[in-house]
This record gives sequence, C-alpha cells and structure tokens, in this order.
Amino acid sequence: MKQLVQLQKDMKTLADADVSLVAISYDAVDVLAKFAKNQKITFPLLSDPDHKTIEAYGLLNKEVSGKFEGIPYPGTMIVDKDGVIRAKLFYEGYAKRHSAEDIAKAGKGIK
Repeated sequence: MKQLVQLQKDMKTLADADVSLVAISYDAVDVLAKFAKNQKITFPLLSDPDHKTIEAYGLLNKEVSGKFEGIPYPGTMIVDKDGVIRAKLFYEGYAKRHSAEDIAKAGKGIK
C-alpha cells in the first residue's frame, strides 16, 4: 500500500497527463476506507473481496492461498473510457512498482 501513498503524492503528474487513477484490492471496504482516510488518499479504492474483477482482468495470483487468497499480481493497467485495456505495466515479482511518471507516460493520449 506504500505505492498508493506515493501515487497520491504524485497526483499532479497523473493529472497533467489527463490520467485518472483507481486502485482495486481484495481488502474489505472498511479496511480500504480506513486506509484512505489515514493516508489522505483521494482517488477511488475499489474493494473486490471475492476477487471476481481481479480474476476477470487476469490479475489473480493463483499461487497464493489461505489468508492471502484473492491477492492480485501488482501492476497497472491503462484502461480507456470505454473499458478497453490499452496498456499493461508489470514487473516480475511484487517489490518493484511503477512510478507516476511511468503511468503518465503510458496513459498519455489515451481517452
């Protein structure tokens, strides 16, 4: 969730590229609401506890079970206004994440 805090700090970069940000998590609504309030997150955090949307986008990490079942692969998908995926940004593993500059560059010009 550290990445979400950093993206919030860099929202001007995304806004300048006309990119809107939405995050999706398998966490419950109340968990996401508390996180958003505590970290002053202004973009939508969507709850997908049954991981149906995460799975529909092909992001479900099927190697994880138990407590973390439903966790998505971390990454960024650039989706146009019609819901069409226009770009996918992923790294191997889970530690490295894309910056606001990476996302802005990938999303620039997509409507």
